[in-house]
Amino acid sequence: MIEKEVLAEVLELASSNGNFAEIYMEKSAQNRVSMEAGKIERVISGRDQGAGIRVVKGDNTAYGYTTDLSKEALLRLAGQVAVGVSGEAGDASGAGAAAAPAAAATPGGAPATGVADPAATPGAAAPTPIVLQQRESPVCLPIEQRPDQVAIEEKVALVKEAEQAARSKDEQLIRQVSVGYADVIQQVAIANSDGVYVEDERVRTRMVVQVVASDGKAIQTGFDSAGGTKGFELFEEEKAADLGRRAAERALLMLKARPAPAGRMDVVLSGEAGGTMIHEACGHGLEADLVQKCLSVYAGKKGEQVASELVTVVDDGTIPGKYGSYRFDDEGNPAQSNVLIEKGILKNFINDRITAERDGVQPTGNARRETFRHRPIPRMTTTYLAAGEHSPEEIIRETDKGLFVRRMGGGQVNTTTGDFVFEVLEGYLIKDGKIDEPVRGATLTGNGPEVLQKIDRVGNDLGFTIGTCGKDGQGVPVSDAQPTIRIPDLVVGGILEDEVDHS
Repeated sequence: MIEKEVLAEVLELASSNGNFAEIYMEKSAQNRVSMEAGKIERVISGRDQGAGIRVVKGDNTAYGYTTDLSKEALLRLAGQVAVGVSGEAGDASGAGAAAAPAAAATPGGAPATGVADPAATPGAAAPTPIVLQQRESPVCLPIEQRPDQVAIEEKVALVKEAEQAARSKDEQLIRQVSVGYADVIQQVAIANSDGVYVEDERVRTRMVVQVVASDGKAIQTGFDSAGGTKGFELFEEEKAADLGRRAAERALLMLKARPAPAGRMDVVLSGEAGGTMIHEACGHGLEADLVQKCLSVYAGKKGEQVASELVTVVDDGTIPGKYGSYRFDDEGNPAQSNVLIEKGILKNFINDRITAERDGVQPTGNARRETFRHRPIPRMTTTYLAAGEHSPEEIIRETDKGLFVRRMGGGQVNTTTGDFVFEVLEGYLIKDGKIDEPVRGATLTGNGPEVLQKIDRVGNDLGFTIGTCGKDGQGVPVSDAQPTIRIPDLVVGGILEDEVDHS
């Protein structure tokens, strides 16, 4: 992307006034196709490129970026960030001004433009020579059919196929179908003042279908998606038409469902629900930056029993094909598999370079950023609750009465307390150990650590879902997963029993 000699010179300048310097370079190409109201709304192809430079000095961090990848622009930016890190604030987390050829964020948060080269100032230390050595990753993420080798017409055809399949389920009740397709190819190069140099190519493809159904009295939605670190072979494994049909079926099913009853009851979360509960109610609380700021309920609990002995939670960025996988994180560390909770014992947190140094541990390969415009922070990759020994059928059979959740929706989590509220998109009552009638409008309310302690059954299945995880104004692709699990005595929001019409 850029000659190593140039990068070394940039890093020497950037690190002349700090302890550590890093440059992250990115070139990306993406395609998007969206369809709404029966017609193609947007077909977008775009390219982006730029570089971000971070300098760390003690507890101070400065970050800036530029869209100009010339040697002159990178050296100018390096000088600006090197001066910016000497400010009084502890963290310069803002981004540079996009309109400027090169701009850096100072500890005060404002762009540092026109700052003198620190190497030219009287008394400045001479730059330390840096020799970059390329680092390799053992992670292999094969791509069978690159999306840039597929005509845009074929991508449009898949979107239409999903839309038509959804509408065909019931042309009268289905009022709206939205289909979105996206692919991206990222070329990334990362180098730092420790002499590390890595290159990576990241290919991701996804499709999302959302359906709205209405009978004139009620409105319900259905959703389905597929995606991964894959090329166009994704649609050999997950047919576009199947995505459309499943989304429509969920909307139509919930239209016929009765309101969910409210109260405390046993809840069985299907493997099909994915790991939303684990990701939100547990995973975020295990990100080390939140732990170190005492914004996590798990702060100070490493080595303690924080969950049932049946619970093992893993974050793994190495799984081929999963949406959150990569060969290197955005600091140049190889992706790895990290056991966070093992048989209920809290073992590890998710770290980037800065949080790892504070705790005296090694980075876990979890430093991630949305683009070169953003600084890296600790983020999840593919986070899952490991499979157990019970079959899903056995778990349901052993549950006399309760709620079966096949699909989870969005929700809110307080990482400081662990309290959460989640929406149920597709749920059913359990009666006499069997899945019974569908219900709608259910919510799950509880406390993450308490729920983890309560889990008394863990299935031998494992279902994955994809999403974009938001944190600190950044979104990154992730996967999550869980087996079928049972949570006794969970608060379910719905309609109180004396308000339910049984007619």
